[in-house]
Amino acid sequence: MADLDRVRHWADALIALHLDASVWSFGFDNAKTRAGLCNYTTHRITVSKHLADRYGDDEIHQVLLHEVAHAIAGSRAGHGPAWRRVGAEIGYVGDRLHDGAIASELAPWVGRCPAGHDHYRYRRPAKPLACGRCARRYDPAHLITWERRAV
Repeated sequence: MADLDRVRHWADALIALHLDASVWSFGFDNAKTRAGLCNYTTHRITVSKHLADRYGDDEIHQVLLHEVAHAIAGSRAGHGPAWRRVGAEIGYVGDRLHDGAIASELAPWVGRCPAGHDHYRYRRPAKPLACGRCARRYDPAHLITWERRAV
């Protein structure tokens, strides 16, 4: 579990080392399914406070490097070769997307398919959904049953 003050310290240090600290800033956000974000419009890198609290130090450090690599590579780089090169240069060793835990306990909608796979949504599902782990395309045999819970 990463200490949020320590995460802020690391982020500020990485921004000072790799970016212009008078332009770029760091903050925490309320995301529940993504670990970090690089906002090119506001020149701000954010990390989910919900997820930072449950990830280890090494994992959070890699999230910060991922987002700093985005800031350096620019908005057009996406997760392409330029971003990968920049990420490797600054020490990022992760993949294109983060596959760590989400804040599922904060999801007000919980769904279960007939095979028992759990699914979490933060907004009410607007249409019937089938389990993606059970079928590659929509199949009513794998329909998810949703239930609202108090969070």
